[in-house]
Amino acid sequence: MFPKKTLLSTAGILAAVLLISACSSSGDSGSGNTNSTGTSAESDESPVSVSIDPAGGKDVNPATPVVVKAEHGKLTDVTVTNADKGNPVKGELAGDGLSWKTVEPLGYGSTYKIVAHAQGTDGKPVEQQTRISTLSPRQQANPNLIPAPAAVTSGGVGVGQPIVFSFGQPVKNKADVEKKLSVESTPKQEGSWYWIDDKNVHYRPKVYWQPGTTLKVSAMIYGVDFGNGVYGATDRTETYKVHDSWVAKADGNTEQMQIFHNGQLAKSMPISMGKDATPTHLGAHVISDKHENYTMDSCTYGVCQGQPGYYKSNEKWSLRISNDGEFVHENPNSVGAQGSSNVSHGCINLNAANAQWFYQNMGLGDVVEVTNSGGPQLPVWDLYGDWSKSWADWQAGSAVK
Repeated sequence: MFPKKTLLSTAGILAAVLLISACSSSGDSGSGNTNSTGTSAESDESPVSVSIDPAGGKDVNPATPVVVKAEHGKLTDVTVTNADKGNPVKGELAGDGLSWKTVEPLGYGSTYKIVAHAQGTDGKPVEQQTRISTLSPRQQANPNLIPAPAAVTSGGVGVGQPIVFSFGQPVKNKADVEKKLSVESTPKQEGSWYWIDDKNVHYRPKVYWQPGTTLKVSAMIYGVDFGNGVYGATDRTETYKVHDSWVAKADGNTEQMQIFHNGQLAKSMPISMGKDATPTHLGAHVISDKHENYTMDSCTYGVCQGQPGYYKSNEKWSLRISNDGEFVHENPNSVGAQGSSNVSHGCINLNAANAQWFYQNMGLGDVVEVTNSGGPQLPVWDLYGDWSKSWADWQAGSAVK
């Protein structure tokens, strides 16, 4: 047995040790390290998590970018490959290594393999894979432009020229398609779209284009659902230049046509327009084509050989101003009537010298305004009858309200 004094000394030492342990902030025992708040500190080392969008499946829209993201780590490389052809799709890795996305569209009716590699903050690599298949349209619609840009690259277009997208396939979802179309004018001018029918949409300004205007025309329709299984075939962007203003004013009362260049009278010439049975349409006509020699055949608009009013003749210096057979051209047979009476089938007839001058100075997109002809208004659907509509009525033809 120990002496009492020894027992007391031992108890005092134990008490001192317990007191020191209770007050210490640097202890190492228990469930782990503690921070200043007494809670456990979490490790910064975590396994990486990789997400791919679209995650997989069929009927993916090919215009939708493939996006890969990483959490608790960084992407090291990503590949998207056409599984049938082996072609890689171009992509771009973000500077912080946290995301990657395709920078070119996928193709219709194709399967793609997506492989992503990443490394977590724990230093361990991870691979993620998936496959997607893109939708296959029943038909594809091309954004055909009128006038063809190549045809007007050197000379430009006139101040009356509408911009036309002709898709070749019916458009059910007109508003969705129209939202992907644009005409940017420099200098800026107000304009609007008008659906002539299910396949053709026209754009014109409120008033004639300003001379020297640049038009950037775009159709970003790839992957756009036109309806009934039709999708946009490709995106397209073109640039047009508007040349000087040339506007001809043909008056059926005076039987004269005055031609204005940038607002100034350049020339006046006698004319003969359509006779009572075939009057020239009223309103602003836009020149769409020109030929030094052209065979005019009434059968092109339904009056064929053997029918009353049929004709077929070769005419010089011909400029088309409507789709139903109206031209400005030379006609030596009507020279005696030019300046006094209307005897044509609807065309505006000139003598040889005036017809050649008109042909040499007027071009695509230039305007021929017809008044007092006795004819009906040029229909909006008759090639470029766009200017027959008031601005309010024209705007009402847009599918985007």
